[in-house]
Amino acid sequence: MAAHGSLAAALQAAAADQGLSLPLAVTPSDPLRHATIASIVPHRHASYVTAWHRERRWSIWGSSNDRLMICGDTKDLRELPRVIRGWAEGAGLDEIGQTASFDLLTGRFEVPDKNSAGVIASEWQWLLKDAVDADWPQYQALIESAHAEPKLRGLYPFTSHWALSFSSTPDYPFSPPFVSIDSPRGTGDYTIREWWNGPALTYVTTPAEAIAIAVDRIPADLLETPFEVPAQDS
Repeated sequence: MAAHGSLAAALQAAAADQGLSLPLAVTPSDPLRHATIASIVPHRHASYVTAWHRERRWSIWGSSNDRLMICGDTKDLRELPRVIRGWAEGAGLDEIGQTASFDLLTGRFEVPDKNSAGVIASEWQWLLKDAVDADWPQYQALIESAHAEPKLRGLYPFTSHWALSFSSTPDYPFSPPFVSIDSPRGTGDYTIREWWNGPALTYVTTPAEAIAIAVDRIPADLLETPFEVPAQDS
């Protein structure tokens, strides 16, 4: 990167070796560590490549309508040009993921018009993948149990310090809290609160019991709109 003068120039040189041309911009404040990628897709924000400080590794991020869609890192700079080109030229997320030899997709799918049902379904897909990646069986079981319950699947799931909560809207500020569920690590119980770091209301031993309590606590007005799974636009 030092020889090329910037991370953007180094990536463009790597791309040229693969017969590609990349729309990369230098980050003036830190040209050796950051490069910016613009996309032709209106709802995709500029994405970024960053060089790590103390290790030969690079990370890439790309967001769509304010939600992270791609995120990964690699030790080989040459693995990035095709991912960058796919994002910039509007390739589908699955297609972009197939070009990467490293874990890249967050699990979310793009919702160009930001409709609430689509954003909620997309967030669930991210949460399910994140739970698998967390290597925390009790947490994974909780997320999967919550997703299996239609009355919760129609709400926006979010976590704070790994405690699971729900909102009627995917946009901040969220609707008033009605439940927050902490998962045990190893042995222990699931802790039920009304909001994150609020007083414990009760303890249960299984995710099924925790989800049953969450369903019983859903305010009546949040049950009025039926859940519909939108078509995925990846």
